[in-house]
Amino acid sequence: MPTESLDQLPGIEIGSLTIDADVTLRTLTARASAPQGTALLLHGFAETVLGWKQIASDLAKDYDVHAFEWPGYGRSTRPPVERFSYAPVAYAELLKAYIDKVGIDRSSLVIYATDISALPALLLALAEPDIAKSIIVTDFAPFNRPELMWDKLQGLKTPGMAEHVRAAMNAGRDEILANTFNRGLPVDAHYEVDAAFKADMRHCWDQGEMTVVDAFAHYYTSFTRDQEHFEANLDRITTPVKVLWGADDMFIRKEMGVELADRLQAEITLLPGVGHYAHHQAPQAAIDEIRAAFR
Repeated sequence: MPTESLDQLPGIEIGSLTIDADVTLRTLTARASAPQGTALLLHGFAETVLGWKQIASDLAKDYDVHAFEWPGYGRSTRPPVERFSYAPVAYAELLKAYIDKVGIDRSSLVIYATDISALPALLLALAEPDIAKSIIVTDFAPFNRPELMWDKLQGLKTPGMAEHVRAAMNAGRDEILANTFNRGLPVDAHYEVDAAFKADMRHCWDQGEMTVVDAFAHYYTSFTRDQEHFEANLDRITTPVKVLWGADDMFIRKEMGVELADRLQAEITLLPGVGHYAHHQAPQAAIDEIRAAFR
């Protein structure tokens, strides 16, 4: 996969990194002239690395910035499920492989992980407490609490309903890309995401026989198992964790974040008027949290 040169991303390099015979990741990097640490930005459904443009550009004044697309998303490869499970624990192993392969100094690494990325980051912290200086997690489902999730997400967790929901989401690509970022927000709180980012998500929706929804559904096949493993062991988490949440998130309600922060005895910031994608709707809040984590 050649390095891309994109005029709309000055100072940012879009490239690739081969992890193994099955997985090559599309990557984003931005380098500081005198880096004070490294920020690793991990995306959610159905995002690509182009969504980090604003945050990466700001952070790169002081820090090296990395991001990559999970298998099944963007232009990263999409191996068959027989060779890569797409489960949270598989993503956790891949996250470790990326950090090790790139050679990031863990002692000065801050991970910002949202949505599908947050549970893998915390699962890795269970296995390797020194994986990062700090982990910021936002708007995800650490626990098996389907009643705190949007009905379609509940359906993906429900045997007998998952395939129906998967088919409906695949058929609804255009509606998802048009509305997912503003879903549940009042009209006066709606916001626009970057046009190049939106076009990239559309262009990268499918690859071969797999769509991003298919990858998302594969993730959910093992989601409950990996949530329950995390909950059973969360008292072993020693890596510093900060919780950031959109107070008006309709996909995963704020009560999930409040419970996580309480049980980890971690600080939580609830962003009033903000939905699921805080890093798009309130990017300065995400930037401020990352910068604070380095201090």
